[in-house]
Amino acid sequence: MNILTRISLTIFLLLMAAVYLPIGLWAIIAPAQDALGLELPSFYEAVGLSVISPIGYSEFAGIYGGINIVIGVMFLIGIFNKQIGLFAIKILVFLVGSIALGRFLLMLLGSQAGLPAEINAFLIFEIIVFLIGIIFIKLLKNTDHVT
Repeated sequence: MNILTRISLTIFLLLMAAVYLPIGLWAIIAPAQDALGLELPSFYEAVGLSVISPIGYSEFAGIYGGINIVIGVMFLIGIFNKQIGLFAIKILVFLVGSIALGRFLLMLLGSQAGLPAEINAFLIFEIIVFLIGIIFIKLLKNTDHVT
C-alpha cells in the first residue's frame, strides 16, 4: 500500500472513530446525564426521538450506544491493524448504506403520503461516507496483504 493511501486510510479511520465513539458514549450516558449532573445537549432531541418506557432507555443504549462504541473502537484498532480497519470500513459501508437506503425510501414513500422529502445532514454524511468507504474497499482489495 502506498504512503498516500496509508495516510488517507489512517485519517479516515481516525475521523470515523472521532464521530462514532463519542456518539456511542453520549447515547450510553444520555439516560443518566441529569442524575450525573452533566450538562450535555439532549441526545434524544438531537436524533428527534423520545423515550416513553423503561425499555426505551435500554434500546437507546444498545442500538445508539453499543453499536456506535464498537464501531468507533474498531476504527481505532484498525489504525494499527489494517485487516481490522478494512473490516470496519466494510461494516461501515453496509451500515451507512442501509441507513441511507432507508432514508431514501422514506423520502419516496413519504412524498406519496404527503410527508416532506427531507435531505438532511445525516443522509448527506451517510452518502459521502458510503462512497469514500467503497473507494477504500476497492483500493485495498487489490493488495494481497493489507499492511
